[in-house]
Amino acid sequence: MKNDHLDMDRTRSELLAAIKLHVPFDGWSEPAFKLAVSDLGLDPGLARVVCPRGAVDLAVAYHREGDAEMLKRLEEADLSGMKFRDRIATAVRFRLEEADPELVRRGAAIFALPQNATTGSKLIWETSDKIWRALGDVSEDYNWYTKRMTLSGVYSSTVLYWMGDESEGKGDTWAFLDRRIEDVMQFEKVKGAAMKLPFLPKLLGGIRAPKGTDDMPGREAH
Repeated sequence: MKNDHLDMDRTRSELLAAIKLHVPFDGWSEPAFKLAVSDLGLDPGLARVVCPRGAVDLAVAYHREGDAEMLKRLEEADLSGMKFRDRIATAVRFRLEEADPELVRRGAAIFALPQNATTGSKLIWETSDKIWRALGDVSEDYNWYTKRMTLSGVYSSTVLYWMGDESEGKGDTWAFLDRRIEDVMQFEKVKGAAMKLPFLPKLLGGIRAPKGTDDMPGREAH
């Protein structure tokens, strides 16, 4: 069983590498998926087992590949001398530096479709969760939710800005990101003050962090 999973993961990785050549022209589409399958000489039935949704599953794999590269860079980087806001900004910057603007632009288009919108939102929450956890966050209550919510907004808006940014070295994007991070820090200050109100801790006490990516973005304990 383990070898079967390894084979599927390897095949998915090969399909992802193959489809990247076609996405700039055909998007994360069925024609691009079929071209990738053909390039590999792969049985179409097997390809559909590995990726039931075709190119959509490969777009998901591409997003998660970027997350993995970001986490690798964060592990290798020395962030000890940075303020926490700068650590968050660095993580988001690492994430975008690992991405191809055209592949992301095409991904944004496919995840904007109604049938894929939930998947796209889940991926953004996953990225935000990975950033917070990589930076040491261990919250399991309402704080998990508010932190991911605000960072998801920051990440999404920064990606949109980044896709259209033609400034040298994406300098305008990094300045935009710094301004959005300041919004997060201000929100945390406001949240801290609000939690001093006697009724809020009890009201929010039932909120729990999800147990895994299939449980995104959160749940309420019963």
